[in-house]
Amino acid sequence: MLELRPNCEACDTDLPADSPDVWICSFECTWCTDCAATFADNACRNDKGNLVSRPIRTPEMLAQFPASTERKHKSELQVVKAS
Repeated sequence: MLELRPNCEACDTDLPADSPDVWICSFECTWCTDCAATFADNACRNDKGNLVSRPIRTPEMLAQFPASTERKHKSELQVVKAS
């Protein structure tokens, strides 16, 4: 199941689970629109995968399957080198 992370990994801005301004990659790295706009080629800065808009879970499903509360921030990230 998709982990809805609570913050941007670059600037640590809060990103509510119902926000349409959130971008993720296939590894669920999570970015706000402002930070994602600075990444070259619309690629995740961690793993170079493409970024897509994070889906929004309905309120009923969010109650049953809540968003994550674990914050990830750039000081904790390990960048994967693209080959």
